[in-house]
Amino acid sequence: MKKFLLNMLSGGSGDVSSKRVIGFAGFLFLSGTMVANSFSHVEVAPSAELVEAVKYITIAALFGNTVEKFAGAGKPKTEE
Repeated sequence: MKKFLLNMLSGGSGDVSSKRVIGFAGFLFLSGTMVANSFSHVEVAPSAELVEAVKYITIAALFGNTVEKFAGAGKPKTEE
């Protein structure tokens, strides 16, 4: 399981991508918030602004990682 998570969060070069970590952490936070809100009263729910902020940060991190991956797909790699 640990190897799977490291492989999922690492980039093509093998080092861990901060965008993937932030996106995955945001996903876990949003999922946990949804589960917690399912079993709790409305009074203890986090503010809607906080959930929206985490949602936008997660979307931006995952979208940026996807664009970065596919933007350089057609370019040949040059070594310096």
